[in-house]
Amino acid sequence: MESKMIYEQGGEKTFALIFEMGDEAMAGLVEFARANRLGAARFTAIGAFRDVTLGYFDWEKKEYQKIPVREQVEVLSLIGDVALEKDEPKVHAHVVVGRSDGSTRGGHLIEAHVRPTLEVILTESPAHLQKHMDPESGLALIRV
Repeated sequence: MESKMIYEQGGEKTFALIFEMGDEAMAGLVEFARANRLGAARFTAIGAFRDVTLGYFDWEKKEYQKIPVREQVEVLSLIGDVALEKDEPKVHAHVVVGRSDGSTRGGHLIEAHVRPTLEVILTESPAHLQKHMDPESGLALIRV
């Protein structure tokens, strides 16, 4: 993955992150967030994956049900945010992917391998957000 800051004003920074074939998207986003000490950011992306694992949160079990999609797909929409949990940046992303027949699959992004590219535009805010454990859901959620 390559990255470049493309805008900065008033403490807000915007980056272009360009993932290459074979890169794992979530690992790259987490690595970028840690390396740049992100505490509050939002991002969008388009591109394609050779495979992706989606997640659906099972409320009763309090865990993500994994949904593997083992085929080439277009990234129709990838959106997410970065917030701090115990002073570590945590990436939360949802994705909708398009299959060759035009049908779609979507959910929480767990893992995805890029083919041929993923183009991410990420904007960092100067104010940080904190995640705290929510006892009802069992998830770390942003609290303002």
